[in-house]
Amino acid sequence: MRIKDVLRRKGDLVVTISPEQTITTLLDQLAEHKIGALVVQSSEGAVEGIVSERDVVRHLQARGPVMLTDPVSAIMTSPVHTADPETTLDDLMMLMTEQRIRHVPVVVDGKLNGIVSIGDVVKHRMEELQTERDQLTAYITQ
Repeated sequence: MRIKDVLRRKGDLVVTISPEQTITTLLDQLAEHKIGALVVQSSEGAVEGIVSERDVVRHLQARGPVMLTDPVSAIMTSPVHTADPETTLDDLMMLMTEQRIRHVPVVVDGKLNGIVSIGDVVKHRMEELQTERDQLTAYITQ
């Protein structure tokens, strides 16, 4: 199974933010869209980084609420680990585990094409296991 199969089901909508926008704006976007991370994208469309709830929490603890008016670029992770649509889910899971990340932007020819979260991977894997279970049950009962 490949990332493109996950994106085909989930869609390719990615909520992005520019590096100049404030962390308060970032928090508003995270809450509005009920997501855990935003891809930081330049005005030209290049992926410059990624910023997650964990990034906000770490910086808030270290600096206090004064950091909320800082630009997103001050706390984003860059460079960001990305994948392409042909990456297998096994390779993606390995990347997520080794790098301790939960969101991976999908990039094609330097342009953002989608994003896959650990939740997307788990959901897809659970569907695979259910299908296998159903097939085995059908085989046994025939």
